[in-house]
Amino acid sequence: MSVRKKQRTSLIRNNQTDPMEDLSLSGTDPELTKTHNPYVEGLASELSAILDLDELETKIYLNLLRTGPITASALAKEINVDRAKTYRTIDKLSSNGIVSISFSSPKLCIASEPDEILSITLKKKEEEISKIRKDGKKIVDKIKEISTTDSKSTTPTFRIIQGIENITSQIERILENNTDVFYLITTLEDVSKLYHTTIPEKVKQTERNGGTVRLVVDEIPDKMKLFIKRFGASEVRIGKLPSKGRIAVSKSCPLSGKLLMSDSAVKGNLHENTDAECALFTNSDEMTNNIFTLCTFIWKGSAPVEL
Repeated sequence: MSVRKKQRTSLIRNNQTDPMEDLSLSGTDPELTKTHNPYVEGLASELSAILDLDELETKIYLNLLRTGPITASALAKEINVDRAKTYRTIDKLSSNGIVSISFSSPKLCIASEPDEILSITLKKKEEEISKIRKDGKKIVDKIKEISTTDSKSTTPTFRIIQGIENITSQIERILENNTDVFYLITTLEDVSKLYHTTIPEKVKQTERNGGTVRLVVDEIPDKMKLFIKRFGASEVRIGKLPSKGRIAVSKSCPLSGKLLMSDSAVKGNLHENTDAECALFTNSDEMTNNIFTLCTFIWKGSAPVEL
């Protein structure tokens, strides 16, 4: 096998390829060994989620990063994908700024730098959010014009929230509207998961609104104290938790709900088991007051932590 061929070894192999056969052909080629690294597979999954790419788009982009400039035909042959399908996918990636095409003959496909792609993705998402805010406000105003009844109700309601991202999003909404005491009762492991969301930023927003965030966790090893400090809670204590689940409650949040209770936090990061966790979310004053009182007792029985 030539050196050039080795460098173009596909990052993601076709399912029909025998990994042991590849390794025997390449000896101890470090480039080929990388293709079977579980870390690379995880990287492909995360890249797909962040950039909203499908499996083939991710496959093509990562292979272009490995091979450097290459013709679409050669790339299709290398990753064992139909040429027409490869051409269509490259055209789509080119339109989105993820892949560039050279003016040379033959034309070469070139992967954009990862930093550039992230910037493009962020700009696109910001434009989408801006459009939703602008158009959404108009739609809400129109709905209010034709509504014959007051949509607000004092009737206690609840709903089940599915998925860790939806749950953390709801906690963020409570925090950004909280003006008094907010309790977060959960495990240290769960705090490490919540840290990688915008919750720490919303904690600061609560404090700017005049509110206080009280965090109670089951343990804080010395090596984790700096991490907990960065989470940003106004006050932190270590105590005995009623369960391995998560309680987030505020009596001052003027939303449709102010109490959220989740089941036991699912192991893994935010991109794993995203639909496996669920939570109860309610606006019931009675339930909120009861759980808030429980959290107050837990708080008083917990030990203060100096961070």
